[in-house]
Amino acid sequence: MKITPTDLARSRVLVVGDAMLDRYWHGTVDRISPEAPVPVVRVTREELRVGGAANAAANVVALGARASLLSVIGDDDAGHSLDRLIARSGVQAHLVRDPGLQTTVKLRVIGRQQQLIRLDFENPPPSAALAAQMSRFEQLLPAHDAVLLSDYGKGGLGPLPRMIEQARALDRPVLIDPKGTDYTAYAGATVITPNREELRQVVGAWRNEEELRAKAQALRADLQLSALLLTRSEDGMTLYDAEGETCVAAQSREVYDVTGAGDTVIASLAVLMCAGLSPREALPWVNKAAGIVVGKFGTATVSHEELFGG
Repeated sequence: MKITPTDLARSRVLVVGDAMLDRYWHGTVDRISPEAPVPVVRVTREELRVGGAANAAANVVALGARASLLSVIGDDDAGHSLDRLIARSGVQAHLVRDPGLQTTVKLRVIGRQQQLIRLDFENPPPSAALAAQMSRFEQLLPAHDAVLLSDYGKGGLGPLPRMIEQARALDRPVLIDPKGTDYTAYAGATVITPNREELRQVVGAWRNEEELRAKAQALRADLQLSALLLTRSEDGMTLYDAEGETCVAAQSREVYDVTGAGDTVIASLAVLMCAGLSPREALPWVNKAAGIVVGKFGTATVSHEELFGG
C-alpha cells in the first residue's frame, strides 16, 4: 500500500503520557579532578530538547501527521521551557500544570561526544492533576484517529484502563510504549512495543526463539492485544500477532545513540496505522525509521523525506 503525504496529513494522533525536558550540557574534558577520580567537564554549550511523550508527539508531526499532546507538568522554569519547545515542534499541547509538581528533567553531561552522566529530576503528579488530565482526555479523544500512550514510569498516565476502554469503545487503536514489570494495566490495547529488556522483566528470560515466541504470544493473549512489537536492537524487530510472527532485520547503519528510539518506533507505527496500514504492513517502515533515528544524537525525530524519500 502506497502512503501519500495527504494520507499522513489527515492522521490525528492523541499522545498521552510522561512528557519531559531533555537538557544537555556539552563540554570539553582535559583533566581528572584532584578531588575524586572523575573527569572535569568545562561546559561550553547547553541544549534543550523535548523528551518522553513530547518526543513521541514531535515524531508524529515530523512524519507529516498531526499530534496533540496531553500531559501533566509543573508550573516551573523547566515546564515553561518544555512548553515553548513543544510549540516550536508543531505539536498541539494540552498541558495540565500543577504547582506542586516538578517537571521531569533528564540532564545529560556530554564530554568528547560521550555521555558521562545523567541526572534525573522528578516527582509523581498528584491525583487531582491526573483527574484533570482524564477529563481532558475524554474531551479530546473523539477528534483523533489513534491514541498513543507513552509510559516512562513517572506516574503521568493515571487511569490507564479507563483510557483504553474509552478509546476502544470509539474504535480507536491504542498503542502503548510500556514500562515496568506488570503489564496488566495495558490489557485491551491494540499494540504494545517493548524492547528486549522490558519484555524480559515481564515474562522472564528465554533460551531460544521458540521459547521467546511462546512467551510473547502468551502475553499477547493474556492482555488481549492485537499485536506485540518487540524491538531487538541489532537483531531488528519481531511482530507477534494472531497470524504468528514476522521479523525484520535491523537497518545496516552505525548506531550513534539509542536515546528516544522507542518514541520514534511507536510514533511511526501510530501514524502508519492511522493511514490505513496494519501493524504487519507498517513494520518495514517502522524498522527503517528506527534505523535512521539511532544514527542521530540524543532525542531526535525522523522526517517524512527521510523515511519515504520525499
